[in-house]
Amino acid sequence: MLQNKVILGSEEWCSFPELGIPTIKARVDSGAKTSAMHAINIAPFIKNDANWVKFDINPIQNNIKTIIHCEAPLVDKRIVKSSSGFREHRYVIQTHLKIGDIKWPIEMTLTNRDSMGFRMLLGREAMSGRVLVDPEEKYLLGQPTPEALKELYQNSEKATSGLRIGLLASNPELYSNKRIMEAGEMRGHEMHFLNIKECYMKLDAKTPEIHYRGGKILNQFDAIIPRIRPSITFYGCALTRQFEALKVFVLNSATAITQSRDKLYSLQLLLNSGIDIPTTGFANSPLDTDNLIKMVGGSPLIVKLLEGTQGKGVVLAETKKAAESVINAFKSLNANILVQEFIKEANGKDIRCFVIDGKVVAAIQREAMPGEFRANIHLGGTASVIKVTAEEKKIAIKAAKAMDLKVAGVDIIRSSKGPLLLEVNSSPGLEGIEGATNKDVAGEMIKAIEKNFKLI
Repeated sequence: MLQNKVILGSEEWCSFPELGIPTIKARVDSGAKTSAMHAINIAPFIKNDANWVKFDINPIQNNIKTIIHCEAPLVDKRIVKSSSGFREHRYVIQTHLKIGDIKWPIEMTLTNRDSMGFRMLLGREAMSGRVLVDPEEKYLLGQPTPEALKELYQNSEKATSGLRIGLLASNPELYSNKRIMEAGEMRGHEMHFLNIKECYMKLDAKTPEIHYRGGKILNQFDAIIPRIRPSITFYGCALTRQFEALKVFVLNSATAITQSRDKLYSLQLLLNSGIDIPTTGFANSPLDTDNLIKMVGGSPLIVKLLEGTQGKGVVLAETKKAAESVINAFKSLNANILVQEFIKEANGKDIRCFVIDGKVVAAIQREAMPGEFRANIHLGGTASVIKVTAEEKKIAIKAAKAMDLKVAGVDIIRSSKGPLLLEVNSSPGLEGIEGATNKDVAGEMIKAIEKNFKLI
C-alpha cells in the first residue's frame, strides 16, 4: 500500500493542466481539510447549460505581472472561516492536480491569498489515499529554476501602459497599501510608495516642489493615491494639496479628506444632501448634558469623540447616569463629542459599502464580537458577504458624492426607520472587504485612475 503513495515535503511544486497553470508552489498542509487556490476577479457564468466560474491568478508569489486567466466547472459554494477569522463565501471548483508523474481530480476553494505565503494550499482531502507527507523535507519532486519559470510563463507577461502612480501613505507593510501597489503593477503601471513623513515641500509661486528623503524632487507623477491615517491628516492633506497644485491627479482631494475627518461637519454635509442619520446631538458645555441626552431619545446612547477612528473613542452608555458620567468626563478633557441614538435593532451589525468613482464595487456586513456593539474589523468584528438593497446603494453613492470622495467606505446601519448612514471613511481598509468578497477592490481603484486618463 505504501509503495503506491507519493511522498511529498511540506512545500512542493505542482501543476493544473486544465487551468493552464504549468507550475505553482503549494504549501502541503495535512492540518487543513480543504485545498485553496489564490484567485481574484472571480465571476460565475453559464457554459453549455452548466455552472462554471472564471478567475485570474498570479501563480508566482511576489510576481504580480504574470497573470493567468482560468475557468473551471463550479461544484459548490461554501462558507469558510479563514485563519484570520473572516467568514467567506467561497466558490469550489474541481480540476486535475498533477504532481510529478501522477494526476488526479481534486476539489479546491478560490480565495484571495495575497496576504498568505503560498498561492496554493494542498489540504488533506486532496491527498487522502495518495500521499504521504514528510514535514522535514521540501521539494522532493524538484523545483523549477528562475529561468525555467520565466520560460514557462513567457506568454503571460502583461505589457505596461505607463502611468507613474504614487501611493502617499505611512506603512508600506499594511495590507491595503501592499494590495494597491500590487494592483497598480499588475495593470502595468510604475508604482512608488511615498512615505508621508519623508516628504517635504517648497512653496514658491514659480517653481513649487515636493522633495523626498535625500533631496529627490518628486516630479512627473501622473497620479497620487492618498492613504492618510487620521493622526497625520493635517500634514498628509498639505502634501496632497501640493500635488494638486502641481496638476497631478489625486484619487481623493485634500479638501474631501479634510472634511471627511471632521465628523460633525461631514454629518452636516450629509444631512444637507438629504441623507438620513441616527439622531445626533452636539454641545460645548457639560451644563447641557441632561437636555442633550433627551434630544437623542434618552439612554442607551452612543458617545463619540470627533477625533476617534476604527471604533476608538466610541462608548455605549446604557443608562442615563452612565451617559452623564461619560459626557462629563470627556468634556472635562476639553474633548469635542457627539451623542447619538443607539439603534438596538441593528444587533451589533453594520454594512460597509466600498464606493469607487460613483459605484458600489463591493459590500460586506460587519458583525461585532459577542458582548461588543462596535462592528469594526480592527476590534475583532467579522466580515461576511451581503446583498445590499437598491436604497442602501443609493445612499452610499449619494454620501460619497456629498463628500466629494472618489474612493469611500460608507458605513450604513439597518434600523426600524430604514437604512441610516453612520459615517464616511476617506481611506477605507481593503483586507476585510477583499477577504470576504474575493473582489479585486485595489484593482478597481487603479481602474478609476485609468478612467481619468481615458485608458479604459
